[in-house]
Amino acid sequence: MNEYKEKVKSLWKDKENTYFIHYSCQNLSDDNEGYSPRITSIAVLHYQSKQMYSFSMQLVAEELDIKREEIFEHYDKIEEQMLDKFFAFAAERGNAANWIHWNMTNSNFGFEALEHRFKVLSKKDAYRINENKRYNLSKIVRKIYGDNFAKDPKMLSLMELNGGRDRNFLTGEEEVRAYKAKEFVKLHNSTMCKVYFFSNVFSRIIKKNLRTENNQLKYKINELSQSPIVQILGIVGIIGTLISLIPLILSVFR
Repeated sequence: MNEYKEKVKSLWKDKENTYFIHYSCQNLSDDNEGYSPRITSIAVLHYQSKQMYSFSMQLVAEELDIKREEIFEHYDKIEEQMLDKFFAFAAERGNAANWIHWNMTNSNFGFEALEHRFKVLSKKDAYRINENKRYNLSKIVRKIYGDNFAKDPKMLSLMELNGGRDRNFLTGEEEVRAYKAKEFVKLHNSTMCKVYFFSNVFSRIIKKNLRTENNQLKYKINELSQSPIVQILGIVGIIGTLISLIPLILSVFR
């Protein structure tokens, strides 16, 4: 546990080189025209400046003057250019950059999936983000707060514990439906809200105020103590105590 707390502190100190990343894709099942799911958007948030960097289908399509209804016809070209922009961004920051993600750990969903899609489309190797500079936030939270830090699905449950579900948040099934409906802005808004959430979780770990299933009792007691009714009862109790002491005080001065 201490190892992960120290890692969080070191990343916080190196915030000028720390980025949060997430992406959305077509479908993680076999319901795709190819073997691997298409990438629809990538969101990267710089921790220090809070600057969001967006790599998304609709932005590239607009740059290429491709109409919304024609995106599927030109998807290969759009996706390749989007990924090319992302990997150029990553290469520019080089090995100094720290990448904080949520379970982007394999070729099905992860950095390797992004590399694979770029190679499929461009026939070129992508810039490779150093494995030692990738940090799985889900694992960090689990190691610090325990395996049962949130109910499944853990990302959404943790979000609900710490301020509530963001209005732009989409589940995996909802993302698939949004993709089929060509709602690319909706998809990217969901991706960005998750990246903002990762930054919030990370900051709460630093401040030691991340709410989890394991520390619910502490926060409920604190909330109860802040309740107006409890505070009024406390004041009434103090007044009652003072009133009960009046006869004793008077007896002293007789």
